[in-house]
Amino acid sequence: MAEPMTATAARAMPTRLSLPAKGSCWYCEKPLDSVRRFCGKGCADSFDEEAEYTR
Repeated sequence: MAEPMTATAARAMPTRLSLPAKGSCWYCEKPLDSVRRFCGKGCADSFDEEAEYTR
């Protein structure tokens, strides 16, 4: 059974999903394939945390 999403995750998902894949991580700029947006969970979480402070 899947865990329910937290309010933070629910708000962050549309933001992450709306980002186009650009060939590099949106947080640290590490080169990626043409599908992924972040190189790992740490960068994705850091991106979300930073987005919360810049709203």
